[in-house]
Amino acid sequence: MTIQETAALLQTMDRVLLLTHVRPDGDTIGSAAALCRALRDLGKTAYLLPNPGITETYESYAAPYWAEEGFTPDFVVAVDIAALSLLPENAKKYASCIDLAIDHHPSNEGFAKESCVLAEMAACGEIIYALLREMGAPVDNATAEALYVAVSTDTGCFKYSNVTGNTLRVAADLIECGADVAPINKAFFDTKSFARLKLEARLTTHVVLYAQGLVGLCTLPQSWIEELAISEDDIDSISGFARAIEGVEIGIMIREVEGGMGKLSLRTSPRY
Repeated sequence: MTIQETAALLQTMDRVLLLTHVRPDGDTIGSAAALCRALRDLGKTAYLLPNPGITETYESYAAPYWAEEGFTPDFVVAVDIAALSLLPENAKKYASCIDLAIDHHPSNEGFAKESCVLAEMAACGEIIYALLREMGAPVDNATAEALYVAVSTDTGCFKYSNVTGNTLRVAADLIECGADVAPINKAFFDTKSFARLKLEARLTTHVVLYAQGLVGLCTLPQSWIEELAISEDDIDSISGFARAIEGVEIGIMIREVEGGMGKLSLRTSPRY
């Protein structure tokens, strides 16, 4: 669906429940929070399904919109979710009845009844911003800040190769709408806990280089997380660690997750 078609569909909805993905990041939380706030401003009843994996960093953006216990939606919307396997455990009961998916991942599996998947967008937050403008929803400072978190975190503070002119225009518009970006940038990009620094030191001593230093591989076992008292906030954006090493053009992070499984993240230069 186009932005115009999706906006028209959203305007027909009421009693909406918004879903975010497992191990939520800034894009899924910021996008869902902004859409929820906009729907409420348009007179709709809308909530976010509480995400059990949310970290303290993102909690303040989502907390005002958590669904009341016992809320029964008439419509379910997935935000920044590419596959049903990325639904948190408490969201899996809605897997067969998702009315709309709003996403920017080209790998989206088309699981919803209707989909707005725009792979040219660097972040789902860009799509949400366009939808809000199309619906005529107000973009106040709280909405603008949620969307700025979405767009900035999914682009590494606008340094990844997925950034386009539209990404920067959206960020500029959000600042004009009242987003106070300096504290957001400091919190997300210029501040590290001591536990995070200890983790980076551990990763540095264990990184393995291949192909004459073009490929860097890091592994993050669960035992390190427990030993160093690492929180989910401390692990945020750790997937790009190896890619930051001079000469490395393909960075790989394998993190041990639930059930002994591994979550593999890949970061590459534009050349690859």
